[in-house]
Amino acid sequence: MINHITLINFKAFRRLELTLGPLTLLTGLNSSGKSSVLQALGLLRQSYETQMLVRTRRAGGGLLLNGDLVTLGTAQDVLHEDFGPVEELPSVREPLVGFVIEEDGEQRTWAAAYDIRHPDRDVMPLAEGSVRAHLAEQPFQYLHADRITPAVTYPRSHQIAVARGFLGVRGEHTVNYLRHHTDQDVPMEVPGGPLRHRDATSPQLLDQTIAWMQELCPGVNIETDPIEGTDSVRLSYGFGGTAGINATRRRRPTNVGFGLTYALPVVVACLTATPESLILLENPEAHLHPKGQSRMAALLSAAAATGAQLIVETHSDHVLNGLRIAVKQGVLQPQDTVIHYFSGNGAGTEVVTPRIDKDGMLEQWPEGFFDEWENSLDQLLD
Repeated sequence: MINHITLINFKAFRRLELTLGPLTLLTGLNSSGKSSVLQALGLLRQSYETQMLVRTRRAGGGLLLNGDLVTLGTAQDVLHEDFGPVEELPSVREPLVGFVIEEDGEQRTWAAAYDIRHPDRDVMPLAEGSVRAHLAEQPFQYLHADRITPAVTYPRSHQIAVARGFLGVRGEHTVNYLRHHTDQDVPMEVPGGPLRHRDATSPQLLDQTIAWMQELCPGVNIETDPIEGTDSVRLSYGFGGTAGINATRRRRPTNVGFGLTYALPVVVACLTATPESLILLENPEAHLHPKGQSRMAALLSAAAATGAQLIVETHSDHVLNGLRIAVKQGVLQPQDTVIHYFSGNGAGTEVVTPRIDKDGMLEQWPEGFFDEWENSLDQLLD
């Protein structure tokens, strides 16, 4: 598990240090740097997957800024404008972008050079870096805020959905993944653990997915089918409470609200989590009603309780409160949860870390931290 991460000269941050836990929530103002934390991890993973971080500098190795996981532009887009030397990074004449990650007590550092002669390149040569890291090999999912929308068909790629087990950053391969892994059992590290839904008809992935989706929309069920002769698969919804021939008339995703299709990749990512998994999620609450957002938090907590690590960017007080309830109910321990609140005034970002106690209470409530409901109520009562 990643216990700590430091970003140096990266995007909005001259230096940012964050403690991470089994379930970490990144909250706060828009454009305050929350996504940069996820992008840093995605950037390292992307550079390893493409073998860029195992090549020598002379062979063109380095950080690959544009790929399947993140698209960050050019070197000048990621170098912090007020960059400077840092003691953790090598002392060289070139400006450096650096990442320091502590994984289970072992610290690894990567430093990539900014070539002043070629600021528009999308590969930053490595000045220092670990050849191997657990981050490069562990089961991994990264779902962006811009996920799949309701569509008639979705791509069918054996290499991505089956060989890599990857849902795609937009969740575009989720339907094909479900089709191939319908009968796969959802992990249960602890008998009676929270990840397996008790109302599901079986421990198999499709039935578990349906049960959790019914938390978001009662009575819904899903089917996935290949479209013969094409490289596409079809998703359909029913509202009879069962899958298959006993369900009510099937409906295309385009005739159902955004929320179900938007949430489906998040549900599948959590249900397929293992104790080794790292899951990065942006706005899992998008397009869900308040109760659905709370139940989504219960699913995130259940996935973390299996031993997976989740780092979640959210703007939802319902997700926050769902996490607090999970701690109070004993699904997660207080030390398993980390909350970082990002705030700033345009000149910099401050990060405050409220802690949750065993009763789900927060030890502090910083100004601007999910307090708009109270602010609006004060105006209404004034």
